[in-house]
Amino acid sequence: MKIQKVMVIGAGQMGGGIAQICAQAGYDVLLNDLQEDSLDRGLTVMEKNLSRQVGKGKLTTEEKEAALNRIIRSTNLDDASGADIVIEAAVENMTVKTEIFKKLDKFAPAHAILATNTSSLPITEIAAATKRPEKVIGMHFMNPVPVMKLVEIIRGLATTNEVYTRVEEMTKSLNKTPVEVNDFPGFVSNRVLMPMINEAIYTLFEGVASKEAIDDVMKLGMNHPLGPLELADFIGLDTCLSIMEILHEGFGDSKYRPCPLLRKYVKAGWLGKKTGRGFYIYE
Repeated sequence: MKIQKVMVIGAGQMGGGIAQICAQAGYDVLLNDLQEDSLDRGLTVMEKNLSRQVGKGKLTTEEKEAALNRIIRSTNLDDASGADIVIEAAVENMTVKTEIFKKLDKFAPAHAILATNTSSLPITEIAAATKRPEKVIGMHFMNPVPVMKLVEIIRGLATTNEVYTRVEEMTKSLNKTPVEVNDFPGFVSNRVLMPMINEAIYTLFEGVASKEAIDDVMKLGMNHPLGPLELADFIGLDTCLSIMEILHEGFGDSKYRPCPLLRKYVKAGWLGKKTGRGFYIYE
């Protein structure tokens, strides 16, 4: 069955971005969140993003309005009854995600694919919360979603080839590049990226160099667009810590042990750009 109606769970940075690109690609979108004010914020950010594209000549005003008109607000998970695919982009917490998937399994039609935008949690475990594990899959979009081309598509143990193919085709229709990944902690992106960020934090923790020097080495010496500490602030230090803990638990290898300085900053509430302070201070 062709995917026409998409439900996105979570109107935050990731969910809002996913809803935006789906609407731009011509899909009918249900954007779901628990709170009306979260939907308000998500749609405001979306409108600003689309207006910026109009200003740059990448989009017409008519195309912007058409995309926004394809998005319907939702605060009830039972709205999944009309979806062909549900893409969950809630908080990176296994308990929260499995509870959502149990409910989606109940409300979504039998043909619907249930996808998760998790950046590191096991797809197989999330799928086990449903009675349709063969229709559960990972779609890990990169942040910021409207800009970044990559989507990691992660098969769970039971995911069928048919479901994978339909999700791959949908990803291409969003003007994204799908990459097939197997279900291991952190997948590819965060298994490679997060230990690098964690090691940069250790380098700061041990007094090897200042934060500016560490970031400059990686930007000027390795041609990275952002230094690892700047990138950590952008991602969110709480998210970085959560992923490192998942890697550490999943592999049982000390090389994934989160740096004590990362833990300290998270406990202090210094989570990066979203709180105004992380490794750097933001106005």
